[in-house]
Amino acid sequence: PEGFAVTTGACIDFFAANQLQSEIRALLQGLEVQELESVAATDAAIREAINIAKICSNRLFVISVVEVNPEYEALAPQIVEKAENETREHLDSVKEQAETEGIKCETIAHRGEEPFKFIVDEAKKKKADMIIMGSHGRTGLKRLMMGSVTARVIGHAPCKVLVVPC
Repeated sequence: PEGFAVTTGACIDFFAANQLQSEIRALLQGLEVQELESVAATDAAIREAINIAKICSNRLFVISVVEVNPEYEALAPQIVEKAENETREHLDSVKEQAETEGIKCETIAHRGEEPFKFIVDEAKKKKADMIIMGSHGRTGLKRLMMGSVTARVIGHAPCKVLVVPC
């Protein structure tokens, strides 16, 4: 990958905004949502993606992956279905926020193992110029480390990755 950046907020200066306008045509926002309460943790990354898209992108793609394995799916299909419904509702909410700001937004939902692969594959398919992700999608003790999905996206991304602290 070309690299990644860490930002401390929506602090894009004039020079950076002009440079971004010429470089970024498509943004992919990856939501690493593992638990219902971590949805709030993605808000900073969502705000950053919308802010950048307003300045320099003509399209925002928002992807979320419900992480499941075949055993979990077989043992608890109703829980998987509930997680998919919650994910779809959250994606619809993000799309509404983006469209309110005048941004074309497409949402993408997947279900499967290794969410980072879905995010990287969608970035390639959509020819994304940048992937924006939150630094954490988890709560509690796991929050001490960067989200594992985010870390793996950084290692495999076909484009720049912006990591937003959350």
